[in-house]
Amino acid sequence: MRVVVIGATGHIGSYLVPRLVAAGHHVVALARGERAPYHDDPAWLSVERLAVDRDARELEGRFGTTVAALKPDVVVDLICFRPDQCLQLVDALDGRVGHFLHCGTIWVHGATEIVPTDETQPRNPFGEYGIAKAAIEALLLSRAALGFPATILHPGHIVGEGWRPVNPQGNLNVAVFEALATGNVVALPDRGLSLLHHVHADDVAQAFQRAIDSRAAAVGEAFHVVSPTAVTLYGYAREVAAWFGKEAELKLVPWEEWRAHASEEDALRESVAWLIRHGQLRAPPLD
Repeated sequence: MRVVVIGATGHIGSYLVPRLVAAGHHVVALARGERAPYHDDPAWLSVERLAVDRDARELEGRFGTTVAALKPDVVVDLICFRPDQCLQLVDALDGRVGHFLHCGTIWVHGATEIVPTDETQPRNPFGEYGIAKAAIEALLLSRAALGFPATILHPGHIVGEGWRPVNPQGNLNVAVFEALATGNVVALPDRGLSLLHHVHADDVAQAFQRAIDSRAAAVGEAFHVVSPTAVTLYGYAREVAAWFGKEAELKLVPWEEWRAHASEEDALRESVAWLIRHGQLRAPPLD
């Protein structure tokens, strides 16, 4: 099939595109620029690569028609973060695509109520990101009920080579890993009880590939793509320290106390990195 992947050189796309090529599909890789994928693979030599400024074309109302003009059998959108972005694509592709797959997030559930949280649990998102992703899910499922062939996959906290993982404090400061590796004290918010739910980017890519292969079962559904169980910040910190032969030195504090003493680097760098990852700030990825 002819598969258009939007955000193809990002972390998930870097694994998904070679998988699709190996499965015999013709892949059209859309990305904003000419950035190399996160890891090399000879499959990229047979990929049709197009540089498309999504933001600019959306402002002109032309991004959806740009994708539709490529005449795809399947569209995988890995970088949609607002309902209006999604609607522009859906309206342009309705009746013109065999399968449309959207990358969501487990944050559509909001605060954890039951562990593990399965797909049937209520959506109670908070924050701009989670609320927007939940609205996109609702939009796609409502359109799927009317015949639009949509599937939503909700990954957890993505990890893999070339990607800064969320650390046991719940931010992106690598100094936390350094402290655990050297036996220094690390303060954990929420007394270490908050949860992270990691998943490797290639596992997410595999889930998209399997959804494409199983279209009849996947259309109209939303699936979680996460490890079998979540991990507490406390358990995560202890495991990281153990990799380096250390016993984790942890200070477990209430959230408000931890936030009052969090460094500006923790707060500001995390925010900027999130803006870059989600296409809201045009800058190179933070290493």
